[in-house]
Amino acid sequence: MRKMFKTMVLALPLCLAALSAQAADSAVGRWKTIDDKTGNVKSIVEISQAGNGTLTGRVVEILQSDRGPNPVCDKCEGNNRNKPVRGMTILWNLKADGTNSWGGGTILDPANGKTYKSKASLKPGGRELDVSGCVAFICRAQTWQRE
Repeated sequence: MRKMFKTMVLALPLCLAALSAQAADSAVGRWKTIDDKTGNVKSIVEISQAGNGTLTGRVVEILQSDRGPNPVCDKCEGNNRNKPVRGMTILWNLKADGTNSWGGGTILDPANGKTYKSKASLKPGGRELDVSGCVAFICRAQTWQRE
C-alpha cells in the first residue's frame, strides 16, 4: 500500500506536466474574446473538439455587451434568429491544416448576424489564439486569450 502511494505521488507531477503540454498545443479550452475597439474582454468562448476532429466554439459567458447582459442575435438568420448569444455556437467546422493552425471553418458575428470563412492559429506558448473571419479578401482578426 505504501509503495503504491509513493508511486502515485511521484506520477502526479508527470501527469500534470503532460496535461499542461497538451493544452499548450491545442485550441481546445476557454478563451477570452477581446473587443477590437475598446480592448476589453467581451465574452468567454469554449472551444471543443468534435469526434471528427473539427473544432467548435460556443459562447459560455457574456462579460460586456452594449445590448444588455443577455443579448439575443436579432440580426441572425435561420435557427439563430432572436436566440440568446450565451450558449450559441459561433465557430464551427475548423479543421487542422498544420501544426497549431486550423482552417476551413465558419465564424458567426452575433453583433451583425453575418458568417465568415474562418481560420485560427495558436501562438507559441499556447496562451493566445489568432482568430480571423474573411469575406473575399476582406478579413477581420482578433487575438483571443486563454482563460
